[in-house]
Order: sequence, then structure tokens, then C-alpha cells
Amino acid sequence: MAEMKIAVLGAAGRMGQALTRTVAATAGCVVAGGIEAKGSPAVGRDLGEMAGLEPLGIAITDDPLPVFAAVDGVLDFTTPASTTAFAALSAQARIVHVIGTTGLSEADEAKIEAAARHATIVKAGNMSQGVNLLAVLTARVAEALGPEFDIEILEMHHRHKRDAPSGTSLLLGEAAAKARGISLDDRGVRTRDGETGPRREGDIGFAALRGGDVVGEHRVIFAGPGERIELAHIATDRGIFARGAVKAALWARGKGSGLYSMKDVLGL
Repeated sequence: MAEMKIAVLGAAGRMGQALTRTVAATAGCVVAGGIEAKGSPAVGRDLGEMAGLEPLGIAITDDPLPVFAAVDGVLDFTTPASTTAFAALSAQARIVHVIGTTGLSEADEAKIEAAARHATIVKAGNMSQGVNLLAVLTARVAEALGPEFDIEILEMHHRHKRDAPSGTSLLLGEAAAKARGISLDDRGVRTRDGETGPRREGDIGFAALRGGDVVGEHRVIFAGPGERIELAHIATDRGIFARGAVKAALWARGKGSGLYSMKDVLGL
């Protein structure tokens, strides 16, 4: 089979550059395009040079249509508005679309699900293999321990992150809620301020810290009477997300249309 032609969306960003480097270094795929927003100073620049590589002879463009028509898949860590627009293009082109964008609303999720009727979409709040294993462990512990063990999820990210809780925190919270047969929408607590009263049994709490250049840290705390269990994942290199995204794209090639997760990719 020929190498998979992959385009990077948001190619000038830190994650976009990491994706370009990873695609270029991975057997079985090739960098075939890079897209940026209209007005970006990166438009017209060589995609390889932007990512700190040798020139690839591929200019970053703000016109996605010809790129989507020419590639086998796209990697997307952009913004909710951009991702939903790109998903519609992926559906038209019937290609692989790997989505690592966070902060998606219910309306955004619905648009992505609609696009997955024609595109092969892999979407995850975190593309790291370790984080997805952590989600599986979180579900098992949540199921094994009774409601007397309170669940709190603590995360920290760099100062530039725009959404909170992180997509990974929500991924972990959903895993815990599903294992306990409850709705995270009903039992998730995202803020505490002032006189809140005692903690309600069965709630899943979230806390978000922001500062410096922290790539990503997540901790799931099960606090019970007389003991506490903590599960943690610490990311020190964005490369883990890029490697997971490329792995997902290669896995999805040849699959039918539909909405998949990293658990599918990893066989968890």
C-alpha cells in the first residue's frame, strides 16, 4: 500500500509543528499539506521549515479545499469552530479525520457525529496512549470502589490553554461516571466558591490549574474513609500526542466511515 498522505491543520501552532515532525519521521505516511487560518503570517511559508525541518517544498495554505481533495487524512488540533468546518470537508472528501481539539460544545459534537456518517473520524480528548490507559484504570477503580470513595480530578496545563476543565479531565470524568452508572452532566462539579455546603455523595469534582509551560498533568483521586488512591499521568513532551494522532490516522486508513476513539485504536 502506498504511503498515507496526511495534511496538518493549524500547521503553524506548537501542536501543528509537532504533528508535522512526527508525520515526517513515521514510516507508512508522508506530509502532504499544511493549512492555516486566513491572514496568518505562516501562509506561504514552507511547511518543513515552519516545523524546524529541512524544506519539504510544501507551502502552508489558507485554502483547504484542494488539500482535502488530495490527501488520505488530516490531523486536527485547532479550535471548535475550525474543527466542525473541517469535519464537513472531510465528509465530502470521505477521508480520515483525526480530532484532538478540545472545548467542543454539544452542538459541535453533533456536527462531528453527522460528518462521521461519511468520514472516518477518530476523536479523543487526549491522544496519549498512557492517558487512554489511565481512563481504563479510572473506570475499573471507580467501579470497584463504592460511593463512599469521592472522586476528584485535578489537572494542570500551560498558561496559554483556553478551555477548562481539559478535554482529558472530561475524558477521565466520563470514564468514572460511566463505570458508576451516573451522568457526568448531572454529577460533575466544576467550580466551588464561597459557602458550598458539604460535598454531595456521588459527585465527581474537577479542579484546573494554569501556569508556565506545563504540557499536561492529570490526577484522579479516590478519597475514602481512612485511605486515598491516586492515579496520575504526567506529560513532558507534546510528541506523545502527535505520535498518538499519527498512530490513529494509520489505524483508521481503510476503516469504514464512523466515529472512533483512541480506545478503538489501542484495542482497550
